[in-house]
Formats: sequence, C-alpha cells, structure tokens
Amino acid sequence: MEKLIQLYLEKAENELVLAESLFKISGDSLIKEKLEVDLRETFYSAVITHSYYCIFYCAKAVLLLKGIKTKAPNEHKKTYNEFKKLIGFIDGVLFEIYESESLKAGVLLKIFFDEKKKRGEFTYKTLPQANIQPAKESLENAGKFFKNINNLIKNYGK
Repeated sequence: MEKLIQLYLEKAENELVLAESLFKISGDSLIKEKLEVDLRETFYSAVITHSYYCIFYCAKAVLLLKGIKTKAPNEHKKTYNEFKKLIGFIDGVLFEIYESESLKAGVLLKIFFDEKKKRGEFTYKTLPQANIQPAKESLENAGKFFKNINNLIKNYGK
C-alpha cells in the first residue's frame, strides 16, 4: 500500500510540473518558437486539467493512507465523496504539522470541488486562450493542495 501511495504522490507531482510547464509555454514566445509551436497557441485548458489531476492523485493518496480505494465507474466522484468524509482526520493531521489553524481541510475540499467543476467547464466549453486567469488559479490551487497533502502523508504516524 505504501508504494501505491508514493506512486500517487509522484503522479500528482508530475501533473503539477506539467501544468507549470504548459503555463510557461503558453505565455513565452521564445519557448514557442524553439518548440515550433504557433505563437497564437496556448495550453491554459490543459493547465486546468493537469492541475486537477494533481489534486485528484493527492486525494487518492490520502484515501489509500486510510485504506480506502476508489475505482471506476465514477471514480472521480467517489474519490471526492470519500475525501470529504476524511475532513476531521485531515484537519487533525494538518494541525499537528503546522500547530495552527492556518489551513483547514475544508479549504482543500473546496479546492478539490472547485477544480473538479472547473476541469469540465473550462476544458470543454471555452477557448484555451480565454482561460489564462482560471489556469493561474488552478495552478496555485494544485500547488497548495500538493504541498499540504504531501506534508500530511510524510508526517502521518510520526
């Protein structure tokens, strides 16, 4: 189980790095030229999607920490619903790590909910070029989520 938890954290980090890279490429004409990408092209929708997957894999890792597995069909919905049930546990561990209430698990749950919704909304219903601000927010949310869940898992049981 520990290896699978680590795998999910690695996948989450990989998704975060990819989202950050796509955000940089979208706004940098020199990188686009070097990669032979049309200068009008952006990847902000993909930033939102990969940021969401960072959050999703983090949530899967926390669930596995508690022995909970989610699978298809409706794996994303099941993962969110199970994550929601762990709010008290997450709050307790985060409090032990940070010794303050600077971050409540409810904030992470809201991030998960908002990014799950945003993934569908901005990935399929708008042009990628119009998504710079939502992409920036998604990237910030994924970074915050990853940092806190990664710390939670590393410090759990110490």
